[in-house]
Amino acid sequence: MSGTSGTHTLGPENGTLTVKTKKGGAAAKAAHDLVIEVTSWQGTIELHPGRKVSLTADPRSLRVREGIGGMMVLGDDDKAGIEQTIDEEVLKGSAIAFNSSDVRASPDGRRLSVSGELELAGAVHPISFELAVDDARLSGAATVRQTDWGVKPYSALFGTLKVLDEVQVGIEATLAS
Repeated sequence: MSGTSGTHTLGPENGTLTVKTKKGGAAAKAAHDLVIEVTSWQGTIELHPGRKVSLTADPRSLRVREGIGGMMVLGDDDKAGIEQTIDEEVLKGSAIAFNSSDVRASPDGRRLSVSGELELAGAVHPISFELAVDDARLSGAATVRQTDWGVKPYSALFGTLKVLDEVQVGIEATLAS
């Protein structure tokens, strides 16, 4: 972590925060795995002295960037409809925030094991994940099981098409002071 001590501000200007979903059910072939970008978020990571990680995200800023698979191309109207469904039916505009309670560095200082509390859909639960810190780059991912936060995974066509319970939240950023 040479050259990366101190407190660093993270956000869309120096990084990306994404949510990746997978599809399931009998009609899954017709649907898409999604890559969704959070376009309004901010975070801080304090590396020395002490270690802390925090992040907040605007749930209304999720934008579908890519649909993988499916029988048809995912058009702009389809993406807008998915974004509206996420906002109105899944997250319901509720706050998204993470605050660490414990951050431990690996012996070589290139990995951080992070534990803390995630607020999502009005519920707060513990979550743990790892971050890689390499020179001035930060990357990592956490698996979020929606039902742990009381979120019912989206389904359609009488349950034959559904978003799987586990989604992956990833971050890639350049550390900026």
